[in-house]
Amino acid sequence: MSNIKVSRQHNLPMDEARAKAEALAEDLGREFNVNYEWNGNQLDFKRSGVKGDLKVNENSIDVDLHLGLLARPFKSRIEQELHRHLDHLVRG
Repeated sequence: MSNIKVSRQHNLPMDEARAKAEALAEDLGREFNVNYEWNGNQLDFKRSGVKGDLKVNENSIDVDLHLGLLARPFKSRIEQELHRHLDHLVRG
């Protein structure tokens, strides 16, 4: 399995950071057919060949993504999209 880890620092209140993470999850759900659910301040998500989590912390948002065999060829594109979405999320 191939992994992608991305982290972004933020200065947002927790409720705002969590709301933005929810909006991100909704966008990714529509764009990539990803299912997700909250477990405390951790958003767990999965779809065929991909699973991971997004943790909303007081000063950071951390994504840990695991790609299955069929998703590995798309690792670079997926990682670029994650960076783009997280940059947008923390900048508002």
